[in-house]
Amino acid sequence: MAFASFLGRVLFASVFILSAYQEFNEYGVDGGPAAKAIRPKFDTFIYQVHSRVGFQIPEIDMKLLVAGAIALKGIGGILFIFGSSFGAFLLLLHQMIATPILYDFYNYDSEDKEFTPFFLKFTQNMALFGALLVFIGMKNSIPRRQPKKKAPKTKTY
Repeated sequence: MAFASFLGRVLFASVFILSAYQEFNEYGVDGGPAAKAIRPKFDTFIYQVHSRVGFQIPEIDMKLLVAGAIALKGIGGILFIFGSSFGAFLLLLHQMIATPILYDFYNYDSEDKEFTPFFLKFTQNMALFGALLVFIGMKNSIPRRQPKKKAPKTKTY
């Protein structure tokens, strides 16, 4: 059972680690293609937040945003493989920030061609988010092993 759990964590984390590795290799001086792809989506997200909530989000350099995503996915994935709840929290943080920005199906009408792929990717990322929550919940519900107290030896006279 322990091997199956480890293998499941490796396969799950491989999605994040391979993505981080690919983004790291393409990073370059300007943040790579990820930074170029995120910029219009992030601007749309900032506009939506500002128009609906009235909260002004400060200007963020896309190069730093991509570097942060790489760090969260890479470090979180590696820690997750070894069963760390902190690694799962890092991956949760990444999913919480990246999913609504990258897969903004809510900005499209349901008849648009972009709606369906964005909606499918959004729901897939929500499934990953749910799996991380299950991992954290199960990890915290298992009682830690307490060392057994030895019964005092009876003294014979």
